[in-house]
Parts: sequence; structure tokens; C-alpha cells
Amino acid sequence: MAEASDPVDNQGSRPRKERKENADRRRRQLLDAALRSIKQHGLAKTTLATVAQEAGLSQGVAVFYFKSKNSLLAETLRAHYAAYTETWQRALEEAGADPLDRLQALIRADFAPHVCSPEALSIWFAFWGEQNFTPQYAEISRDFDTLRTEAIRQAVADLFRGEDEATTDRISDWIDSLTDGYWQYIHLFPGRLSPEAAIASTLAMITQLRRSHGHDID
Repeated sequence: MAEASDPVDNQGSRPRKERKENADRRRRQLLDAALRSIKQHGLAKTTLATVAQEAGLSQGVAVFYFKSKNSLLAETLRAHYAAYTETWQRALEEAGADPLDRLQALIRADFAPHVCSPEALSIWFAFWGEQNFTPQYAEISRDFDTLRTEAIRQAVADLFRGEDEATTDRISDWIDSLTDGYWQYIHLFPGRLSPEAAIASTLAMITQLRRSHGHDID
């Protein structure tokens, strides 16, 4: 049975901090439920009703926090990207200053278990497949992808120091294209390629590119 409590009930008597904590908890509960609903029903068949049922809440609570299905799904995509961004930014910070370490950290983060799992990939491709029909999804993707693209470009520029910008941009695009392609392959053909093999292949390409451009290989 759906949970009866609702953030609109009796909030005026609660301290502001408690109200905010409860609201944040409800929103997180609904966003997590939206991810589960998308995995189970697909994006098209996910509704405020399926999400509320998955969360164990009333549909009225879902409407209160997100107003519409489109709003809920947009926030779900944003939350999915935020978790991914936190993963690669933490990996980048832990890698230190060495550009090769930074680049390797970014690539490994792309294939972290919670980023490249079958469930996570199904979410990515469900939303990406709708970008032409829902511009808001494309905007969210573009905003988050720009951050990671810039991190890749900066690491490549530092690693291939002395190369012109057009060359380092091209190398960055190759790396992005390869990892994106591996995501798609892993998604479409589960079991044929492991994330570990995808990482090894991408790193091997970087080594070959460094050799071909005359950079020393340790």
C-alpha cells in the first residue's frame, strides 16, 4: 500500500531544516524509483503512477514534487548524470597531476561497475534515444558531457604537449568515440566484451598514439 504521509500535510509545524530534509529524502526516493521503473517498464511506459507505486508513495506525492512526468524524467536523467560526474571527478582528483594518470583515471571511471552496468547502460541509452524528441534531455546531456569532454581534452593536451590544438582535439575525439562505442557494444551484446577489456583496449590505443607522435613511453 502506498505510504500515506505527504509533504503538504502539517509542514507548517515542522522546523525548516526538518522540512527540507524530508523533502530531499522524498525527492531522492522518487528519483531512485524512477530509475527502477525505467529499467522495468522502459522510458515510454514510465509514468508518475509507476514511479509512485515503485516508491511506495501516493501518486499525489509524486505530482507534488515533480508536477509532470517530463519534469520527473528530466530530473532523473540529471541525477543519473550527477552520479556519473561525481565518479569521474573523484577519480580525476585522486589521480594527481600526471596527465597519463589523469587520462587513465577518466577512462577507468567510464567503466566503473555502477557506471557501466547493464542497468546503468539501459538508462543511458533509453534517454539518449529520446533526445531528438525531447530537447531538454539533449540540453542536460550537453551540459554534463561538456565537463567531461573538457577534462579529457586537458589531459590529452598535457600528455601530448607540443602538439597543436587540432591534433590534441582529434585525439580527444578518438578516445571519446572509442569509449562510447564500447558502451554501446557492451549494451547491445552483453557478455561479449568485459569492461576490463574495453579499458585495456582504450589504454593500448593511447600508448600507440603516443608512439606514433614520437612521445616517450615509460
